[in-house]
Amino acid sequence: MYERLILPNGVRILTEHVPGVRSAALGVWVGVGSRRETNADSGAAHFIEHMSFKGTARRSAAVLAEEMDAIGGQMNAYTTKEDTVYYAWVLDTHLAQAADILCDMLFCSKFDEADVQTERGVILEEMGMYADNPEDLCAERLSAAVFKGSALARPILGRKSTLEKMTGEGLRAWQKAHYVPSELVVSLAGSFTDRDVEALAQRFAGLEGEPLPGLRPAAYIPAFTVKKKAAEQNHLTLAFPGLSLGDLRRFTLQLLSSVLGGGMSSRLWQKVREESGLCYSVYSYGAGHADLGLFAIYTATGADTEAEALKTIARETRRFAAEGVTPAELDRAREQSKANVLMGLESTQSRMSALGRGELLTGEVLSTEEVIAAYDAVTAEDVRALAAELLDFDRVSLSAVGRVGSEERYRELLNG
Repeated sequence: MYERLILPNGVRILTEHVPGVRSAALGVWVGVGSRRETNADSGAAHFIEHMSFKGTARRSAAVLAEEMDAIGGQMNAYTTKEDTVYYAWVLDTHLAQAADILCDMLFCSKFDEADVQTERGVILEEMGMYADNPEDLCAERLSAAVFKGSALARPILGRKSTLEKMTGEGLRAWQKAHYVPSELVVSLAGSFTDRDVEALAQRFAGLEGEPLPGLRPAAYIPAFTVKKKAAEQNHLTLAFPGLSLGDLRRFTLQLLSSVLGGGMSSRLWQKVREESGLCYSVYSYGAGHADLGLFAIYTATGADTEAEALKTIARETRRFAAEGVTPAELDRAREQSKANVLMGLESTQSRMSALGRGELLTGEVLSTEEVIAAYDAVTAEDVRALAAELLDFDRVSLSAVGRVGSEERYRELLNG
């Protein structure tokens, strides 16, 4: 059972004791990702995450790295479209020091201009790395197309033209304006003491800042996008409208995805790979955001098998939307999802993530019993109805990267 403490300034601290473990996982969840940026400062949230590791008033970048390695465990950060997360997973004896390091990085980073110049180069290399990965590029171009006109369409890493204009002073000001108490959730799970929680409360109690305005709404717009790239395979991602992060039907969608493309027993894996030999990998996934989402199906296939693979995926997806799931399929997917939940209880890092993600992104933290009950409550009719609603080929989108054809050709393959 977790406990929730709201500080007078609005910072939320969620804690969960886990008996019998020696580790503690601490996360600072900031409800500020690339979606909070404008066209002019695209990439700022991710740039700030990088700069947090480049030194503080008390620690140089080298000292930060040395202290992190000296206490063992893991300490890192990442940025998404909806949030930025800083976390540490350490032995309980090192929790106080890990908390000190994280808070030092978060609120006392130097943003030295020389470091900004260096890290800009690192991020540009990171951009090049993702551009060289056809699967990542396919997904990025998909988001840019279906969310065109909104902040969700922009890449998390930003663009070269915007990164080149960023300065240490500008990044520091952007962080101060956006890392405000109302957007901060601190989550702690594992082995810790009341003194550890009190120390965290003291660290975050002094933060100031006005709540941020509401997010600008986004909309899913059906789109096709193709990108020619020298590659051995063509990488294809189909997409349909999905669900928002807090939608109560997210448990139904998880089971839907599991049956359709979630594993080796899934419909698509069996039909496209095992029976037809048209690809090596095929899978489905949901990507939720604060107010909407998308549901996607990915595969990679040779140019000679691409047409048949797409036709097979479209045929099986239509059949699934019309007929729904069998009792055996639903039971299998349900047990897989429940097993993932229960096995995650053995990881303090998983528990910490569940606390932070739930509080920040959905506004609630469900207990294990509530999650299991939610999966148990899903019926075959629930899955069929949601599939019929979402898997609508009048609203299908596609992103293709590789030795690809025209948009018109792909439209014909999917609608034929």
